Amino acid sequence: MVVKAVCVLKGDKQVTGTVHFTQDEAGGPVTVEGSIQGLTPGKHGFHVHAYGDNTNGCMSAGSHFNPEDKKHGAPGDAVRHVGDLGNVEATGDGVATFKFDDHLISLRGPLSIVGRSMVVHEKADDLGKGGNDESLVTGNAGGRLACGVIGIAQC
Repeated sequence: MVVKAVCVLKGDKQVTGTVHFTQDEAGGPVTVEGSIQGLTPGKHGFHVHAYGDNTNGCMSAGSHFNPEDKKHGAPGDAVRHVGDLGNVEATGDGVATFKFDDHLISLRGPLSIVGRSMVVHEKADDLGKGGNDESLVTGNAGGRLACGVIGIAQC
């Protein structure tokens, strides 16, 4: 059974976007597709955070979703947070358009991202390879530009 989710991103400035998630079957990959506007050109860290709480802006979202208590890493790494989705890249017009599959996040079960927050960051995620302690926690991705809660979408 196909499950779909959506997240509308909003930030303090002009950063906005929409991210769609689709999972065709339990245990299968999740397709992540969307567009974010108002970014500076270049790469921006893109993560699922632990809480679907935006009462204090994006800071209420907590840390990266990490139910298995692992170090930060790249999407393809064996050791990574569940919420580590790497980077999205904005072109010269400030728009990042993306589509990729992730094999660790889920829209159902214990690794479900539904009800959690999606956050886009100000800097590139170094994918846990920055050579310092912060790299293994946040990827040195910097401040939170925009966020939103991931919710179930109509199929």
